[in-house]
Amino acid sequence: MIPRHFQVVSVVLGAIALAGPVLAEDARPAAIPFPTTLERPVEEAELQRVYDEVKTPFKYGIVLRPATADEFFDCPSVFRHDGKWYMLYVAIKNKTGYETCLAESADLLHWTRLGKVLPFSGSGWDQWQADGGVALVDPAWGGSGELQAYGGRYWMSYIGGAKPGYEPDPLAIGMAWTETPDLAVAWHRLTGNPVLSTAQPDVRPYESVTLYKSTIIRDATESLGYPFVMFYNGKTSANNHESIGMAVSKDLVHWIRYGDGPVVDNAPGRPAISGDPQIVKQGNLWVMFYFGFRWQPHAFDTFACSHDLVHWTKWNGADLIAPSEAWDQTFAHKPWLLKHDGVVYHFYCAVGDQGRVIALATSKDLHAPPVAP
Repeated sequence: MIPRHFQVVSVVLGAIALAGPVLAEDARPAAIPFPTTLERPVEEAELQRVYDEVKTPFKYGIVLRPATADEFFDCPSVFRHDGKWYMLYVAIKNKTGYETCLAESADLLHWTRLGKVLPFSGSGWDQWQADGGVALVDPAWGGSGELQAYGGRYWMSYIGGAKPGYEPDPLAIGMAWTETPDLAVAWHRLTGNPVLSTAQPDVRPYESVTLYKSTIIRDATESLGYPFVMFYNGKTSANNHESIGMAVSKDLVHWIRYGDGPVVDNAPGRPAISGDPQIVKQGNLWVMFYFGFRWQPHAFDTFACSHDLVHWTKWNGADLIAPSEAWDQTFAHKPWLLKHDGVVYHFYCAVGDQGRVIALATSKDLHAPPVAP
């Protein structure tokens, strides 16, 4: 729950921010340098504690599947609003391009599709790609899971592109908002989109080809000098390598790149992927869930931890999710984790004999017991 005084201030500040234009490409500020403070790695015992807390050995199964074989689902992000659970996920049909959709649930297990919330725009930089993920979910691990408002509005960031197909280069990041996150109606795109793109003069080498999936948190302490922090993966021209970097903002509209390179990277120089970050906070420790590909034999989910949102210590132990079933034998990746009523829920994109679907693993076996005859 957001305090009333903060909501009022947020509405005023948000209105001011939205009144101003997004910076012109030639007027963009340079990236903020990484801090000169020494890195403080997260100790191995703490990483093990996090793993033991978040592991989900019980695969519940598929929770959202397309109705036809020519449609694929991808990229779940889950939030709570007015007593119900909702999921943003993306769908692509006939490999035309991604659009963002909404589903609802009362128990996090059984989901009902509601419809599209970010369809194709019909023209411009995001004509054929609109791949969104919800922003400003309560980051507290085991917390409310509530979607937080800013400026009286609820927000998503999305990757957009002008070309049809499966994630064709280049892709850029835009912002969209709504006042009704529980309804399957189109969200409003910012007129100044994209907010981050490969065409901007401050683009860094690791993101010079395409920008991918992003997540945005509100850092209440403004430890980096900004209330909003975005993490996203970008692709470089060298071996199509993907790694995760940062940007910061005071208003969700104007974004400044943070640092001169990525903050999470694996197998540099190889066609490896570290992507689709999600950020939660366990006590004073930040945890980033993300997926890896091509630096181990399969696509999988893993995590890294940080004291300051900038220096991340990677977990090198067992995968959080990896292929093991016929329906996720090709890929088990793209995480969204939350803890509710003592149970950890790990939503992910599964690819196997059922196509590309949304699946779930949990920390406890939630399958219903057999009914006695």
